[in-house]
Amino acid sequence: MANLTKREIVLEIYKQTGFPQKQIVDTVQQTLDIIQAALADGRNVELRNFGVLEVQVRKQRVGRNPNKPEAEVIIPQRAVVKFKSGKVLKQQLKKIDLAKIQPLSPSDGKEEI
Repeated sequence: MANLTKREIVLEIYKQTGFPQKQIVDTVQQTLDIIQAALADGRNVELRNFGVLEVQVRKQRVGRNPNKPEAEVIIPQRAVVKFKSGKVLKQQLKKIDLAKIQPLSPSDGKEEI
């Protein structure tokens, strides 16, 4: 299943509304810029019925370089964004035909947004 792109979002809004694509592109980009700025300021973003983008702090920890396992590496404290799906989205996800979705590789489920 292919990823949804910003261009596809613009085209879908265009089909539904008929607004000029330039206006839609600007509106979508402004929306994303506002969300990004809020997250960069440490604010959570709540989108009702969709979900919450939540800024969390990952603690400093000790890691190991797989190529040199004897050497410890300090991984510094950092901010990450987690997504918690909303009620409506959770209900829709329960209806997905799981056979159509590619299984995640072991590393895919561990990435931050």
